[in-house]
Amino acid sequence: MPDVHPMSPKTPEEISALIEEQALTREDLLGYLRQVKEIRAIEDNIAELLGKAVLKGASHLYAGEEAVSVGAVAALRDDDFITSTHRGHGHAHAHGDSAAKTPEAKQEHYNKMMAEVLGKSGGYCKGKGGSMHIADVAHGNLGATGIVGGNLPVAVGAALAQKLQGTDRVVVCFFGDGATNEGNFHEALNMAATWNLPVVFVAENNQYGMSVPWAKVTKLPDIAQRACAYGIPGVVVDGMDVIAVRGAVAKAVERARRGEGPSLIEGKTYRHYGHSHSDPRKYRTREEEKEWKAHDSITVLKNEMEGLGWLNDSQYTELNEAVEGKIKAALAFANASPEPDPSEVETDVYAPSKTTAADIEAERKLRERVHAAEAGLQTVPPMRQISYAQALVEAAREEMKADPRVFIMGEDVGLYGGAYGATRGLWEEFGDWRVIDTPISEATIGGAAVGAAMAGLRPIAEIMYVDFTPLAMDQIANQGAKNRYMFGGKTSVPMVIRTEGGAGRAIAAHHSQSLEALWTHFPGIYVVMPSTPYDAKGLLKACIRDDNPVMFIEHKMLYGAKGPVPDEDYIIPLGVADIKRPGKDVTLVTYSRMVLRSLEAAELLAKEGIDVEVIDLRTLKPLDIDTIISSVKKTGRFVGVTEAYENTSFINEVMAQVNDLAFDWLDAPMVRVAALNVPVPRAEVLEDMAIPNVGRIVAACRKVVS
Repeated sequence: MPDVHPMSPKTPEEISALIEEQALTREDLLGYLRQVKEIRAIEDNIAELLGKAVLKGASHLYAGEEAVSVGAVAALRDDDFITSTHRGHGHAHAHGDSAAKTPEAKQEHYNKMMAEVLGKSGGYCKGKGGSMHIADVAHGNLGATGIVGGNLPVAVGAALAQKLQGTDRVVVCFFGDGATNEGNFHEALNMAATWNLPVVFVAENNQYGMSVPWAKVTKLPDIAQRACAYGIPGVVVDGMDVIAVRGAVAKAVERARRGEGPSLIEGKTYRHYGHSHSDPRKYRTREEEKEWKAHDSITVLKNEMEGLGWLNDSQYTELNEAVEGKIKAALAFANASPEPDPSEVETDVYAPSKTTAADIEAERKLRERVHAAEAGLQTVPPMRQISYAQALVEAAREEMKADPRVFIMGEDVGLYGGAYGATRGLWEEFGDWRVIDTPISEATIGGAAVGAAMAGLRPIAEIMYVDFTPLAMDQIANQGAKNRYMFGGKTSVPMVIRTEGGAGRAIAAHHSQSLEALWTHFPGIYVVMPSTPYDAKGLLKACIRDDNPVMFIEHKMLYGAKGPVPDEDYIIPLGVADIKRPGKDVTLVTYSRMVLRSLEAAELLAKEGIDVEVIDLRTLKPLDIDTIISSVKKTGRFVGVTEAYENTSFINEVMAQVNDLAFDWLDAPMVRVAALNVPVPRAEVLEDMAIPNVGRIVAACRKVVS
């Protein structure tokens, strides 16, 4: 059983000292009491709706913990930021109410919160986020997450954005005690402390991570004690006392504004309800609940105000009536708000494309020049030859010069120049805070990119190998890729995750995979895989300018490959495939390094009289299915080639779409050539067997024409 005794009540002298220190007025405290009661009202009403099965889905109620959110937000300016958690109604209300300056605006905010919880179109996120994902990004609430601790790296990124932009804004990050045992907590605190970022981590210790007592999962009595491991202040505060919370957070906020870095504030608090509606609370006793409720957030603040002579019975009754009227109006608004239109189900997944028909035509003409240069034909003007790695460096350099919001972060991207030289020379040119060496913390690299992007920057984050991207999957897929949709299309996440994959260097199963299918699976993120220096440069520039998250996967065996690249500024629009070799007998669809092997196979087949059309997807998402279908209608035959595992490769999806859209034009069954369903082996002879080679590609093409 944990220590359930709440913090000792403060004496009138202690309360007066806190109020004087913070220069608080009666009106301030009345506002805090109103906010606490409004949060309690919305939570109690949600509980009632859940009990009647009127409200569906998960709702993790905040009742009892209100003092933490109200006190912390009260220490912020209107232009500061917060990130929130699955138990985030209190954070959303305190922040939104503070941002709203008129009674009408405050009621509108309350209405939108209630409507979002009910999944209605009038909600903050148009009903797409619901209880666990309320956000108001326009006012600095970067949203709530249903992943425990998922918001900590995002907060680090938002704080990094403030440092890079030279503002004195601060980010407050709310999370529960359970999150402090997640890797995100430790990675985020370490990165924030290392860089002295303006973020205040606020741990709401409600004594239980779902049902398991805090004392059972740690040797330390206090979360705040963990701060010493990162060289930052750690403070324990009575999380049932608004004034005490505000005072502690205010000091941490001012410290952050002065450039002195992050702090960790632990509020000892207690939730009145269970973890969720289905929680019977068998792990708590009635005596424990009674003891904590005697030190309730409302009771504590009410008693403090009465002790100061700032609140009497009639004033409290008047406040209760106002809150009751406000919640009734919010419920009426939510009930009257229409259900989302079914036509909205596929909206808000991606930010609108900036590509025009003129962009596509300009790139087509430029590509013709590049193909001519590749074929050894004379071009006017003559076209230089550079490596794939140089092309990537040029793309980043040009975009960083053109847009101060663009920066690079990742492991060994600075002086070292990246594991494969794709950032070489950029640190010397742009310095420590445009080319940032990070700790080895893939999750927080991914999450920091999300937060920085939501706060107005355009990060290029490098994760050294695609094999390591699953370590960042939650941050990139659950936060970066989904935030726009969950938040009703009211945010954009313009970030690029650069990584590399593929076999060929005999470095075995943890450094040689082709995992692009993992990333094509998630809605909200694009996947780009260039095969040539020309494509690498133009696609990377397009990705940096795009307003969506992009997984940009290079191939380790292509960095030294050279090819023609124009001198002029250009981009390659996403979603436009390239016919690397025209043909009339077989449509061969591939991407990345397999383009080179497919072209080699096509040349061998040409000697046999088999004319293969090789299509380089360039971008897997968005997919240029039209070019593929047009080719299949011409050739009547399809071969897909990929270095990914056969059983789950993206080429399977391409084949499914061809089957749906061009089945009647197929003259033979489709064939795929993919990696064997085994971990990539170390021994070179086995590695060569495991991935597609020219002989297997040739055999597949022969099969479909036989």
